Amino acid sequence: MSPLAHIAALPVRAYRLIFSPWVGFNCRYQPTCSAYALEALEKHGAFKGSWLALRRIGRCHPLGRSGYDPVPDPQDPAKD
Repeated sequence: MSPLAHIAALPVRAYRLIFSPWVGFNCRYQPTCSAYALEALEKHGAFKGSWLALRRIGRCHPLGRSGYDPVPDPQDPAKD
């Protein structure tokens, strides 16, 4: 993970440490949004990983879907 991605992961890690135990485990998706965010930052870097995490959080609402929603794999430039 790049240094910038580590910095972007700090709020997610703080949420998991401080607020997640109070909120409970009522996640609509698997993996949870915080786990998704950390994996997206690791796979895609700070900018695209943050965008993917924000999109995922935006989909998490009572009228949204639920279930298994994995982080997409990075595109291989040689395949394009």
